[in-house]
Amino acid sequence: MAEDACNDDARVDTLAGAAEANGQAAILLVESLTHGLISKSVLSVTEAVEIIEVAADVTSEIAIDEEGSDATAGKSFTLLSAIAQSLKHDIG
Repeated sequence: MAEDACNDDARVDTLAGAAEANGQAAILLVESLTHGLISKSVLSVTEAVEIIEVAADVTSEIAIDEEGSDATAGKSFTLLSAIAQSLKHDIG
């Protein structure tokens, strides 16, 4: 019985690690795509900031709806806000 608990813990750790890796890959891909579109003048920096801010707003609404049951939405909001702030330095 104790062995089952250990196996369950290992599965949770594996799933959490996979989710974290997926999240990191996704954010890197989106940031790279955003910068690529900006550099090719397909998307302006202002447009990119607006898109990211919409995503942050949606994430914030999800966090409010979940009432703090999961810190993931809050962390996502913080990350998206940081990306938007970073891009705002390029508006000029």
